[in-house]
Amino acid sequence: MNYCQTKRSYNWYAVYLRCQTEKKVNDELLAKRVECYLPLRPSKHQWSDRIKTIEEPLLPGYIFVRVSMKEYYEVLLARGVLRYVKFENKPAIIPEKQIQSLKIFVEYDHCGIEITTERIAKGDFIRIVKGPLKGAMGEVVEVRGKQRILLRFVTLGYCVQVDLGYNEVELLNEKYHEVPV
Repeated sequence: MNYCQTKRSYNWYAVYLRCQTEKKVNDELLAKRVECYLPLRPSKHQWSDRIKTIEEPLLPGYIFVRVSMKEYYEVLLARGVLRYVKFENKPAIIPEKQIQSLKIFVEYDHCGIEITTERIAKGDFIRIVKGPLKGAMGEVVEVRGKQRILLRFVTLGYCVQVDLGYNEVELLNEKYHEVPV
């Protein structure tokens, strides 16, 4: 017998959620065995009697899922899910490298490094080659003073502020819309 095996293709997608449902949707999708990523960051909140550190979504209203077409529609059935993020009426596929970069930024959110504006300019696409953010890539959207740059995650449309030293990045020839492998 000749069996035809089809290999499922899994891609990362951004999913838009109802307000303040990120953690519940994450739990529901994990229970359904859907691979998902909810970037969280610690945030201090003060009440009249105490200060408490809680984890809040880095990108409120969004979660990332890695699904094949089989699970694609199942995600839409989760309570709190509104729709997939789309560009030109097609679900936006998030490259694996961008998810990895986002994980690196979340992990090292507390780190700060010096920057110079001599080598880095708006519109440059950079890869961080040294330090705790090694391997992360993004487009320079803005250089803020001598210690901060604003990086854009291409497919998401979000920007992340990062402190970097000029010796810790390399310029890539590609512009932001040409994601390097």
